[in-house]
Amino acid sequence: MGKFRVLIKPSAAKELAAIPLKKDRQRIVRRIASLADDPRPPGSHKLTGHDGYRIRQGRYRIVYEITDDVLVVLVVKIADRKDVYRDL
Repeated sequence: MGKFRVLIKPSAAKELAAIPLKKDRQRIVRRIASLADDPRPPGSHKLTGHDGYRIRQGRYRIVYEITDDVLVVLVVKIADRKDVYRDL
């Protein structure tokens, strides 16, 4: 499998910057970077009713879409688990 290119929507980048703890932000960035090698890692789940996937990182969820034909992973939303599925 080829290496995927990871893109982050501007709104998701703002959500990442708004996370209060630097340690949490760093873990999320590492988790997003790992999607380039394996966009469907163990623990990822296909969202019901949407074309996206989600992975957990602590109390945060990373929602992303995969385009296999052009090898792109697009991070759509990063939020606390209680808020992440609103407005998808």
